[in-house]
Amino acid sequence: MTINHMLKYAVVSGVLLFSASISAQVKGLLQVRAVQGDALKSFQDGGTGLYRHDAKNDSVLLSKGIIDVRADLATSWSAHGVLNVNQDPDVGLGLTQAYFTYKPLTSSAYKWHVRVGGFYPLMSLENPDIGWTSPYNYTNSAINSWIGEELRTVGAEVTIKRPAKRFNSPHSFSLVGATFKGNDPTGTLLSWRGFAMHDRQTTFNEGIRFAPVAALSEYALRWQANQVLPFEEVDGRFGYYLGVHWDYLKQSQFRVYYYDNNGDPTKLNISSGQYAWNTRFTSAAWLYKFNNKTRFITQVLSGKTEMGHSKLIDNDFYSHYLMLSHKEGKHRISLRYDYFKVTDNDTTVFDPNASNGEGVTASWRYAFSKHGQIGIEGSALKSFIDNRAAMGLQQRVSQQQVMINTQWKF
Repeated sequence: MTINHMLKYAVVSGVLLFSASISAQVKGLLQVRAVQGDALKSFQDGGTGLYRHDAKNDSVLLSKGIIDVRADLATSWSAHGVLNVNQDPDVGLGLTQAYFTYKPLTSSAYKWHVRVGGFYPLMSLENPDIGWTSPYNYTNSAINSWIGEELRTVGAEVTIKRPAKRFNSPHSFSLVGATFKGNDPTGTLLSWRGFAMHDRQTTFNEGIRFAPVAALSEYALRWQANQVLPFEEVDGRFGYYLGVHWDYLKQSQFRVYYYDNNGDPTKLNISSGQYAWNTRFTSAAWLYKFNNKTRFITQVLSGKTEMGHSKLIDNDFYSHYLMLSHKEGKHRISLRYDYFKVTDNDTTVFDPNASNGEGVTASWRYAFSKHGQIGIEGSALKSFIDNRAAMGLQQRVSQQQVMINTQWKF
């Protein structure tokens, strides 16, 4: 058993043990949706479609079930676990987060805390709701769709904060630093599928399928599995990220992160068919509140990923989104534009990785009770993926998706 797996199991066992033995705060979300999907088969079923659902899912299904548990263990220690159940592509149950937090009481004007376990880096301003979900659109941006798939911190993170009130200032600042293992295959999906748009979070025990890319039948890539295990440790190295948060008068929030998984692109786990990818990127996110009802959110992500000897695969990737959201009483309307691109820099002719696309997503949500909500979302995207041609498919396609969602929180 690897160090990465031992850490995961230790954290999971600890969260469950403490939650069972002491008083815990338990929250939950149940979401059911009716979908009219696109004819192009979803990547979840081994296709090249970039939505979570396709025409096969033109029915009512459980799109999300979340149990979120927080427990105070001592004055400075707490535990947090998030359990997800999904119906697609197969019925599955697993943890998306499981970690301990140490937050000491101190008389210092500066505050600090530590998270240890498996959790999301706080890069996103789009997903502040229960279980890293969004209160805006039901379909995440391309950036945060990818983060929910291939990115998770399995390690330790330290945050030092300069609170505005303690310094009689309108500005709050936080410095964030983390080191982790796992996440070695990060970059696999971007290279062989490209960005996608959905709300499916990967649990720690899951793999993510992608289409039968023709290049994987070539000798140089013969060991690669037709799926990615995004949280696997392959090369034994530690990765890291650094971040800065800046908040102004609770009106403006800005976050910038630099992430580097420090992967050794020459390493391969033959038994699981997973390579280590050397993936690093910068993410910048900004939220601005015009007033109590209307806000603007944007995020930009730009990075690079490499795999194999002599840069067998060498890709740049980029994405941004712009979102406007307005809340009026029990109603919320959100509109978002996405752009995404992967640039193929290598000379490996048999493995084209270039892709690009853009999409528009519009959502209406209505809170009919304290715990219940109904909503409608329409989304359209167009994409170009170079490797579709070798699979006998059109490289450039347009997709549409409409869904009706009902959800309950407790």
